[in-house]
Amino acid sequence: LRGGGNFCFTKMAANCTTSASKTKTKKKHFVAQKVKLFRASEPLLSVLMWGVNHTINELSHVQIPVMLMPDDFKAYSKIKVDNHLFNKENLPSRFKFKEYCPMVFRNLRERFSIDDQDYQNSVTRSAPLNSDAQNRMGARFLTTYDKRFVIKTITSEDVAEMHNILKKYHQYIVECHGNTLLPQFLGMYRLTVDGVETYMTVTRNVFSHRLTVHRKYDLKGSTVSREASGKEKAKELPTLKDNDFLNEGQRIQIGDENKKMFLDKLKRDVEFLAQLKIMDYSLLVGIHDVDRAEQEEMEVEEKGDEEDCENDGMGHPVGSYGTPPDSPGNMLNFPRIFGPGEFDPTVDVYAIKSHDIILANFPDAPRKEVFFMAIIDILTHYDAKKKAAHAAKTVKHGAGAEISTVNPEQYSKRFLEFMSNIIT
Repeated sequence: LRGGGNFCFTKMAANCTTSASKTKTKKKHFVAQKVKLFRASEPLLSVLMWGVNHTINELSHVQIPVMLMPDDFKAYSKIKVDNHLFNKENLPSRFKFKEYCPMVFRNLRERFSIDDQDYQNSVTRSAPLNSDAQNRMGARFLTTYDKRFVIKTITSEDVAEMHNILKKYHQYIVECHGNTLLPQFLGMYRLTVDGVETYMTVTRNVFSHRLTVHRKYDLKGSTVSREASGKEKAKELPTLKDNDFLNEGQRIQIGDENKKMFLDKLKRDVEFLAQLKIMDYSLLVGIHDVDRAEQEEMEVEEKGDEEDCENDGMGHPVGSYGTPPDSPGNMLNFPRIFGPGEFDPTVDVYAIKSHDIILANFPDAPRKEVFFMAIIDILTHYDAKKKAAHAAKTVKHGAGAEISTVNPEQYSKRFLEFMSNIIT
């Protein structure tokens, strides 16, 4: 481990030894590791599963420090695997795996109340699932099989920006006790397969692992060129934008108390981002329609009765997101029974119920909905690239036009104003 710690890496993972290698637990650790086959649809994902499994196992032998040191924010661990024979059906024979700032991200997971064992299970027990979401930079998104975490490919510039903000981000998470709408960064990795380097972050999923999202919006508080394309709208769950939201007359009805709590948190987070000269972030909004979900569940059950299909007791076919048949379950796969639109706030940390004034014969009463809302994409710094884009857009739209590339201070004010107007 560069910059502190006592990791040991050799060419073959199975040959790695530490001072504790003579104990029985160390042997068990390697036996357990061989049970996992890291089966995935492509070598890159198998390497991600192997790497996270390996680094979490290694970290479990590193004592938790009283406090993080400056070196921890520059540290990394690296392993190079060459010509290994283990599990060659699933893993490429040569690959490299690098974890950035392992001690910092372990500390962040703890502050976000995510147990390392649960994190490891979610990423490694079964292959991550591809999502059709893609941002304009062409980033790829996946979710872990249990839908708890989102894996996103990022650029080397994003990695550099993460290093720039990590110390302040960590300090902010400490001060707000993990109670934030900012992305919950849980790990950052570099994978090298066939000589190609891929960078990835893992964050907590904004949406629920259990409640279906029926509508999805990416809101920036700008109306210039903020409409989903025809191609996007043709998707099963398109990511709609600010103009789509306004044109549909959509509102986020969560009641006065929830609105105040939400906007206070949003204001604090956005002011922090403005201080860091960060902009171009969005509010990701997912809407779960409770009545529609009930209707869909009834249809699934009816269909299930016809096919006499086996399910997991919650109306989900086995394997839809639960544990693979050959593995032991963790807590999430045996949730307590929830009623329609109900959720566990310790798991679905971004969820807010719609304002409960559901009155019979009141056509204007809000729909029964659950909203999932959080800030995403916070790695864009107001640099020369943005300044150039701003100059170009000003020429095109005029100095007073409302355009997306303003400075971070203006961006945060406009963002907050827009959000406070659409929430009731």
